[in-house]
Amino acid sequence: MSEIAALKAKLEAVTSRLSELTLDRFNEDDAWRLGGLMRARAIELGYPVAIDIRSGDAPLFSVMLPGATAANFDWARRKRNLTLLVGESSWELSLKKALGTDFAELMGLDSRDYTPHGGCVPIRVGGVVGIVATVTVSGLPQEQDHEFAVSCLAEFKKLSGERG
Repeated sequence: MSEIAALKAKLEAVTSRLSELTLDRFNEDDAWRLGGLMRARAIELGYPVAIDIRSGDAPLFSVMLPGATAANFDWARRKRNLTLLVGESSWELSLKKALGTDFAELMGLDSRDYTPHGGCVPIRVGGVVGIVATVTVSGLPQEQDHEFAVSCLAEFKKLSGERG
């Protein structure tokens, strides 16, 4: 399989997986439950990450674990900015950049404020148009940031008894 074909297959798998994570609801209490779950899991795994859950720019849950730095929150902000603007996870946007479509560049966005670097995942609710919140992880390699956020969101959905 060529590198391009492998990237396209990875992008398709990522997009498909994210489509399975639409929630029935998501509010401030849910943000705290998700954040607590993520914090506990990151501590178990020894991940030096910042975890940031927001509704638009409004903070709902933020934590910086040992080994993470303020720079991780800046990376989270930049990832979130592009996710909110384009409406896709920052890992999808990173894969699209690797395939030749850099949305930040196409839109003339300052890389200081927008980055297609994996780790920001949109939170969607059935029946609601658009993104209701984002969960962003920063501190690991970008694919691992993304996978950690997605696996925790999937676990949160399962624990919440949400429809599949």
